Amino acid sequence: MLVTARFRTMVQETAGGLPRRFWWLWVSTLVNRLGAFVVTFLALYLTSSRGYSASYAGLVAALFGLGSAVSSIVAGVLTDRIGRRPTLLAAQLGTALFTAVLGFTNGQAAIAVVAFLVGFCNNATRPAISAIIADIVPPADRVRAYSLNFWAINLGFGLSSAVAGLIAAHGYLTLFLLDALSTVLCAVVVFVRIPETKPDAPATKAEEPAVGLGTVFRDRRFMAVVGLTLLLALVLQQGATTLAVDMGRQGVTSTEYGLVIGLNGLLIVLLQLPLTRWVETRSRSAMLAAASLFIGWGFGMTALAGSSAWLYALTVAVWTIGEILYTPTLMGLIAELSPTHARGRYQGVYSLSWSIALCLGPAAGGVLLERAGGGVLWGACGVCGTVAAVGYVLLGRRTGAATGTGAVAAGAVGAATEAGGAAGASGAVEAVEVPTPAAGPAEAPARA
Repeated sequence: MLVTARFRTMVQETAGGLPRRFWWLWVSTLVNRLGAFVVTFLALYLTSSRGYSASYAGLVAALFGLGSAVSSIVAGVLTDRIGRRPTLLAAQLGTALFTAVLGFTNGQAAIAVVAFLVGFCNNATRPAISAIIADIVPPADRVRAYSLNFWAINLGFGLSSAVAGLIAAHGYLTLFLLDALSTVLCAVVVFVRIPETKPDAPATKAEEPAVGLGTVFRDRRFMAVVGLTLLLALVLQQGATTLAVDMGRQGVTSTEYGLVIGLNGLLIVLLQLPLTRWVETRSRSAMLAAASLFIGWGFGMTALAGSSAWLYALTVAVWTIGEILYTPTLMGLIAELSPTHARGRYQGVYSLSWSIALCLGPAAGGVLLERAGGGVLWGACGVCGTVAAVGYVLLGRRTGAATGTGAVAAGAVGAATEAGGAAGASGAVEAVEVPTPAAGPAEAPARA
């Protein structure tokens, strides 16, 4: 009974008090991720089912990432200009269309082009969703809301990965069609239940000075966070591309791969919320550094897995712990740094780091795996994690983040966010780099 009461209290503290519109967005996200099969199995589909090389699979994944990178900026600007809802609906319907088309496409050039279009539309949803959450959720609850959204992503990811492995054994076309259908259902929920949330334009420029893309890119500390995120994102992208190819080479079946990679989502679903409550009171720089090491060397351990699905599962568990530590410490911050009428642009630039990783990570990983072997590839992941850890420690010392506490976060973040504007954006980073986010669990950008 005591355990049940504690669990009920934790759920109430985590999920209570959020707007109804947020929960409809949460439902749409969950539905979409429950059918998100294609990205996870694309590399395995191209190499095992279609007979293409690891280098070509990496190239296709890179083009998918290139489309994502382009859409990060385009969708970010559109989110601020034409609105969150139309941008999100157009992106979801485009994703559904091109995902279905990809399942019927033949020829290397055609597959590459359609993969680019899928990547473009798929990633265009991110700035809009992040901006909607920032629009409708009060500042004190945003980190918690982003965490719950990320939790939905991983709940759907874990379930879909496990099921998709079984479906793929009977043919990949069904995966493409089910993925497209789930995205259409997601768009229907948005269309019916989520109105436009874009704030009205300020009455005068003095209320919130204009913020362009140049302002975002000149925000040095914000861009430092983006750069370190890129480094870790390069490592995390190997989980959806070269990891599948390496396991296939070692004789691991598609069903086993689905179960192993599904462990990532399952562990996040089980551990993210309780661990976040512990992480939020710890030093930001220490948590980010520790997370970087877990992620980097979790992937590094893959070199020792051989043909054992159990050992692969162990490595996934290690880098998943790193992802859980990384998640609540990082997300929510970007929303707090973003001036109200530039949320789409800031979210777009932040998303760009993951899109660039999606573009470069699979290509570099595929080349390293094919030409140098798994040992070099996974060792490089460990090095990247170590460099990112050092970067976060140095950033923490420079900004005082190492001694920051959640207690002072709310006031500093809130003041910085409300300040807005071109000058305010830079100032917001100054304020937020010191404290750790004050609210509940946080969300890292979902891997692409």
